[in-house]
Amino acid sequence: MLQGKRSWVFPKPPVIVATGTVVGPDEGQGPLASDFDLVHPDLEIGQPSWEKSERLLLEQAADIAIQNAKLSKDKLNFYVGGDLMNQIISNSFAARTIGAPYIGVFGACSTSMESLALASLIVGSGAGDYVLAGTCSHNCTAEKQFRYPTEYGSQKPPTAQYTVTGAGAAIVAKSGEGPVVTATTMGKIMDLGITDPFNMGAAMAPAAVDTIQGHFEDTGRDPGYYDLIVTGDLASVGHPLASEMLRRNGVPMEKTNFQDCGLMIFDIKKQKVQAGGSGCGCSATVTYGHLLKKMHKGELRRMLVVATGALLSPLSYQQGETIPCIANAVAIESNANVQ
Repeated sequence: MLQGKRSWVFPKPPVIVATGTVVGPDEGQGPLASDFDLVHPDLEIGQPSWEKSERLLLEQAADIAIQNAKLSKDKLNFYVGGDLMNQIISNSFAARTIGAPYIGVFGACSTSMESLALASLIVGSGAGDYVLAGTCSHNCTAEKQFRYPTEYGSQKPPTAQYTVTGAGAAIVAKSGEGPVVTATTMGKIMDLGITDPFNMGAAMAPAAVDTIQGHFEDTGRDPGYYDLIVTGDLASVGHPLASEMLRRNGVPMEKTNFQDCGLMIFDIKKQKVQAGGSGCGCSATVTYGHLLKKMHKGELRRMLVVATGALLSPLSYQQGETIPCIANAVAIESNANVQ
């Protein structure tokens, strides 16, 4: 199963049998709105705090995935998830209602693929039959924790990104109908000395490049193997940087369908989202909603999702630390394609 230095290649690929995606109003006005299961018209979602709203997003996404899989909660062997909040409280509290044995993880915005990779490992190794993977973010919770109080209304520079309000969940099983996870590549910490929390794209780009190159080295695949290679949330600053870094490293992406979830979920020309989307919910909702729907329609056969995360905290920023970053990659292919 281990191939190369940091990739898992599954002889019997685990199956993504169902997903659930829930988003907020800005995402519901974006170009992918029709591909989400549930769109809320407001940020509060009837809750007394934004943190409770974020938790509800995740609970709803998990419920939708379980319903779509035609399972009961007691069939879940494990739940693997995390988020951006201190002590990953959105997931820890949502795990109370999900009810499955809980494995909490933190990879910042890379958590969507970190949790999917670990869920696939559990199923692929025979340690579980059904594993739920999920993550979430909320614009108002993340912005007030990592930057300025949301009510302050401060002006943001054009390099800043707009945290996605959304949650995505997927159920991974040892058999069934749906796309399969054929390989994963876990990221290494990359830190090129950037300290600006309003320039996450530039900080995370080297991590995406390192993981993409590591994936090709471990698996023997090349960019042409995939119909789509998509980064998590590098947005309009980080994604061109990643393309240029890959080109300089001898991995040209010009002929590759190379996109970014942070540029797909919003229309950055029409919506006030600065450089594009970010947050744990960004790659989760785009992958489990839009991209897997394209795969079900036969428009994609193979894709590599490379979710990126900046592992800073308010404390590390206040102490003048640089921003360590990571990227975790999951190769997803249509079931018919690997049979």
